[in-house]
Order: sequence, then C-alpha cells, then structure tokens
Amino acid sequence: MSDDRQTLAGCLFAAAAYLTWGFSPLYFRTVLSVPPAQILAHRIVWSLVLLLVIVALARRWSGVAACLRQRRTLLLLAGSTLLISGNWFTFIWAIEAHRVLEASLGYYINPLFLTLLGVAFLGERLGRWQWLAVLLAGLGVANLALQAGSFPWVSLVLAGSFGFYGLLRKLTPLGAADGLLLETALLAPVALGFLLWLGASGGGAWDSAGLGLNLLLMLSGPVTALPLVFFASAARRLSLTVVGFFQYFAPTVQFLLAVLVFGERFTQAHLVTFLCIWAAVVLFSATSWQRARRRRLLAQSVEEPV
Repeated sequence: MSDDRQTLAGCLFAAAAYLTWGFSPLYFRTVLSVPPAQILAHRIVWSLVLLLVIVALARRWSGVAACLRQRRTLLLLAGSTLLISGNWFTFIWAIEAHRVLEASLGYYINPLFLTLLGVAFLGERLGRWQWLAVLLAGLGVANLALQAGSFPWVSLVLAGSFGFYGLLRKLTPLGAADGLLLETALLAPVALGFLLWLGASGGGAWDSAGLGLNLLLMLSGPVTALPLVFFASAARRLSLTVVGFFQYFAPTVQFLLAVLVFGERFTQAHLVTFLCIWAAVVLFSATSWQRARRRRLLAQSVEEPV
C-alpha cells in the first residue's frame, strides 16, 4: 500500500475510533434503566468474548502467553485493570447522572495530565509554552470549582484514571487488543460472578429485560473493543502527532451532545472553563506539532549525505 493510502487509511481508523468514543454516551443512554454496576459487568464480559475472537483470528496467542510469564507485566496489568474499570464505571455513572459535560471536560484535560505524568515518571521535558498550556487548564478547573460551587471530581477522576492507565500501558509490552483482553480476563470472574449472583437473587436486568435490552447490553462489547482495534490500526499508520490531533474529537462530540442533545446546563462558569481548556489544547497541540516538526527536519538533515 502506498504512503498516501496508508495515511488515508490511518486517518479513517483514527476518526472511527475517536468518533465511536465520542458518540458512546448515546449508546449508554439506551441502557439507562440498568444500574451502572451491572452495565460495567456486562461491558467486561462481552468485551472479553469479542476480544477472544479478535486475538484468535489474528493468531496472537504466543505474545499474550509470553506476557503471562512475566511477573512485572502481570503487576502492571493488575494496576491498569483497576484503573480502567474505575474509569469505565465513572463514565457510565456520569452519563446516567446527566454529567456528560463534566465527562467531556475530563477527556479534554487527559492529554495534558498524561504529559505531566510523562514529566514526573518518564523524565520527559516540556517547553515554556507547554507549561503555560498546563497552567491554563489548571486555571479552568479551578474556575469551575470556585464559580459553579462544586468540585469537578468527575472530570478529574476520568482524566486521572485514564492518565495513569496510559502510563502503565506505556510500560507494558502489549498491543491495545492484547492488553485489553488480559485486563478483561482478570475482571471477568468477578463480573460474571456478580451477574450470576444477581440472576439468582432476582435483581439482574438480564433476566427481567426483554430481548431488545439484552441485545443492547451485549453491544457493550463492540462499543468497548472495536474503537481500540481502530486506534491500534491508526497508530501503526500515522505519526503520534497526527493521532494526537484526532484525540480531541471524542470530548468535542461529547461536549456537543451534552449541550445540544441532552440539554445539560451550560453556565458562564462552564464557558470560562472550557475557553481556558480549549486555549490550552490549541497552545499545547501547536507547540507539540512545532517541536515534532523541528525534530523531523533535524533528523532529515543528519541523514542527508555531505
């Protein structure tokens, strides 16, 4: 495949991944009658089923098995499993509690928070404009806490859990689908046991719901797993700078859904906060793109024969 076709395919995969994540609140709104803990359990079980099929078709069992023999990898996966399950539960709860706006704010903050983790734990360095972007984001969060009279804990929990999850996964030698397969496999016994207990006690949505709702609960597997497969396909074809551009599709779609579709309250405090966050995103992205371009040009000049 030519470079142009590879780039086009990568952009399509990236758009598919982030738009699926962005529109996911519409899906979770269809299962509002089911408590968040039960949705989370179904999400884990049906994701595992689909991921087993994906990994089997890709014939990647040897890589997965090799990671299971590494103590360090298992410890990292245990940590990332706890973080992603907490992130999923908080996101589902936020949608059912009509706090999609806060969720979108969290995913706008997440790339900036992940950068701070890189500085703190991986020895990465920021330029002064990038530090200014982080400061702007912090001021935006502080403004919402002070002006709206409530601490935006949903935003910070989502940004923090997904940020630390990204850090642990960066240290884990596994692809997106392989890693999520092992994470859901670790969670599946608890999730399946919980669902079976609910069924036996008569409190489970699966037994009392009709075929339509049960099919929607099964759909939680594709909603969870397929965007990660799309993302992995995009990452193989595109530079991280280009992939980084697409990562703001998801919170932007969630923001528009919250305000225009779900009718969530958008106050002046929210406006100031989002303006700070958007300014931070533009400043940080532009600076990161410029630095990446300088490194690329420098590498090309070194490779050129004298």
